[in-house]
Amino acid sequence: MPQRREGNASPGRERSNLPPQRARAPLSSHLSPADPRLHVHHAPRAALTYPDNAAQRTRDLDRAINGLRRRRPDLSAAEPLWAWQKAALLFALPVLATVTVLAPHRAAFVVAAALALPFFCIVLLRTSALWKALATSARPAASATPAASPLSLPHYSILVPLYDEAGVVPDLLAALTALDYPTDRLEIFLVLEEADSATQSAIEAASLPPHMTAVVVPKSLPQTKPRALNYVLPRAAGDLIVIYDAEDLPDPDQLRRALAALTANPDLGCVQARLNVLNADETWLTRQFAIEYTVLFDCMLPTLEALKLPVPLGGTSNHFTRAALDDIGTWDPFNVTEDADLGIRLARNGWSVGVVRSTTWEEAPANFTSWLKQRTRWLKGWMQTYLVHMRNPWRTAHDLGWRQFVGLQVLMGGMILSALVHPWFYVAAAVELTYGPLNILGDDALSRIIKIVTGANLVFGYVSGVALGVVAMRGRGRQHLAAWALLMPAYWLLISLAAYRALFQLATSPYRWEKTRHRPRAAFGAPSRKMH
Repeated sequence: MPQRREGNASPGRERSNLPPQRARAPLSSHLSPADPRLHVHHAPRAALTYPDNAAQRTRDLDRAINGLRRRRPDLSAAEPLWAWQKAALLFALPVLATVTVLAPHRAAFVVAAALALPFFCIVLLRTSALWKALATSARPAASATPAASPLSLPHYSILVPLYDEAGVVPDLLAALTALDYPTDRLEIFLVLEEADSATQSAIEAASLPPHMTAVVVPKSLPQTKPRALNYVLPRAAGDLIVIYDAEDLPDPDQLRRALAALTANPDLGCVQARLNVLNADETWLTRQFAIEYTVLFDCMLPTLEALKLPVPLGGTSNHFTRAALDDIGTWDPFNVTEDADLGIRLARNGWSVGVVRSTTWEEAPANFTSWLKQRTRWLKGWMQTYLVHMRNPWRTAHDLGWRQFVGLQVLMGGMILSALVHPWFYVAAAVELTYGPLNILGDDALSRIIKIVTGANLVFGYVSGVALGVVAMRGRGRQHLAAWALLMPAYWLLISLAAYRALFQLATSPYRWEKTRHRPRAAFGAPSRKMH
């Protein structure tokens, strides 16, 4: 495990010289009932909290937007490409185009050989996840997490960024109220945008309990979720911080389960709850989305954790220790998939990420337009994250260690590459069916080997992906959706479309945040959350 780095700490926090496993006391010993952090003044019910004055407003916004860029410009996506990356791109593209024209067989061989290894590693990763899922399903279910004494519970802060979410406010407040955690040790910040008067009105009309506070973020650019989180974080007093989205329905005992996991392992900087879909049966897209989410959060992320590879976080239900969040420099307001970036930064600073057996239920986009916008943003953020952490590959490899560095290439680089390359396999297959074998790789022995490996990657990639989808859905008790995993290759083509759209936006509007619309749960007849 790489040595935990201390260079990103927030100003004013002293650092221990103890080794990582002793750098902080167990969470259960952090607070006593008399700790003043347990008695935080909250705004009156239904009040909206604004900056005290113009100067404070300017300072808070500047810190939220430019804090990471000033402290660690190498970790900020404010500049999408560094000079050497632009130069390499400008050099590589014409060279590849020239070689393609003058020596197409050689160019095809180089591209195929370069793709063979990362795609093979992706197949191995899926196979490992499938093996682990089958092994887990054969074991008896884990016992419930024992309830801790209220006096031993640390202070928890929940941050909920909201934008254009007036319709789901009643559902959100009901879900937050249902959380099983003492309210004298819990604070909830509803983070609103200044321009979003509809959501502000919905919050003002609600009857907020004393432990909930609405904070209005002044208008500024980039208008992103991580910017809003950075703005409100200094107001949070918790030793544990969790992010929820407006449409989330977390299991009531999720905070206690996350606390138990973080307390058991001081090297854990974050645990990710498992995300899943309430409206899986609504449309073909929601069925595929449910399969994808179940595979990712129930199978792939636990496998990454077991293999000690970097875990890219989901955008919600990630529970941080305050020490880890401060250490890595909090969120990058210029990254539109800030969660994946945090997962890599946690690994670079020596923190582990775990997956907790608790589910947060969400609404999946039910129509193609909403789905495409959301997926474009996610893939654009993955591209931003990969480019940021590959600005100085040697430093990233030093921070992560070579095992995790290779994992970063396979997981993030390989997944982005596969989304971009996947449609061209169909193009090549269609051309060969129409005109006969193209033999574009050549006839020598090495070319034949690459052709066999490429074909095997394609076949086993489909087989492992579909099999993992079937096993994941059976593990969730959703056997009626398992057969829909056979159509995952068609869904992957849509992901490729979103990847090319993301690539275009990365070049033209890297910080554009396309909002995903959410509906009240009654609008799509959300079922009970009994599927675990």
